[in-house]
Amino acid sequence: MGRDGFVVPGDIQLASKKKTAVSSWVLMNDNGESTILDVDKYAIMRRVHIHARDLRILDPLLSYPSTILGRERAIVLNLEHIKAIITADEVLLRDPMDDNVIPIVEELQRRLPAVSTSFPGQGEEEDLGAQNDAEAAEENEFPFEFRALEVALEAICSFLDARTRELETAAYPALDELTSKISSRNLDRVRKLKSAMTRLTNRVQKVRDELEQLLDDDDDMADLYLSRKLTRASSSSSGSGAPLWFLASPTIGSRISRTSRASAVTTHEENDVEELEMLLEAYFMQIDGTLNKLSTLREYIDDTEDYINIQLDNHRNQLIQVL
Repeated sequence: MGRDGFVVPGDIQLASKKKTAVSSWVLMNDNGESTILDVDKYAIMRRVHIHARDLRILDPLLSYPSTILGRERAIVLNLEHIKAIITADEVLLRDPMDDNVIPIVEELQRRLPAVSTSFPGQGEEEDLGAQNDAEAAEENEFPFEFRALEVALEAICSFLDARTRELETAAYPALDELTSKISSRNLDRVRKLKSAMTRLTNRVQKVRDELEQLLDDDDDMADLYLSRKLTRASSSSSGSGAPLWFLASPTIGSRISRTSRASAVTTHEENDVEELEMLLEAYFMQIDGTLNKLSTLREYIDDTEDYINIQLDNHRNQLIQVL
């Protein structure tokens, strides 16, 4: 800015750069098709209808804990390197070129498309049976948002479990070597391993706590049922026409037509979260098992430290006796 308060061209260019800051995302639809997007935060907020404070959770420069948030039209997911926004028919995943994210993108592309079952056969009876089976499979289809959520949970639980196994492989031999030979080198090696174990335990604990908190609150789990909320909204607006944000997506429009016959669901069915609860419990048990491994390793380290202290005290007493 100039002396008289006027903005000089350099300041205009700097302000423009700040306003046009973009981030890289990969967009995947329910057919598994992906598109790389380089957009700013406002484009993301408009697309998935979330607030800036929710999008800020996914900022890699900010240290937010592991979070799974259910919003009206999206699930905001922050699990370590997995930073995603899941809607009823799309997944937005941040930093798709990251080495830890690439396998998740590939897994989403493989598992997001709904399974289409073919029924070979001849005659009217076979065709009628195949049609009934296909309709039943469609009605019982695992919701898109849960297929995407399952991929993310499976990826983070497997990632943390792999880091734990790597730590175990390095720690147990190092501890055994320390008990057989107390040296500065071995002590420093165990100290570094203990620090790594503490950091990893905190990371695993955060994911476990988030899943436990979600499992303890049925309302929070109900907020993750995006397809159900979509059906409820379509049935309530059937008399006056669909909202504009429905019409913007042909996939959502087709999903509304498929689920229109479910508009008379009961309150109990709308609040039933058993399907999601079973999914979350499976990965809660897995991450809890990983945390138990780290707890066992911590106990082994504590036992080793006690043994080393006893040995050092014994040597110290022997020296005192000699003197």
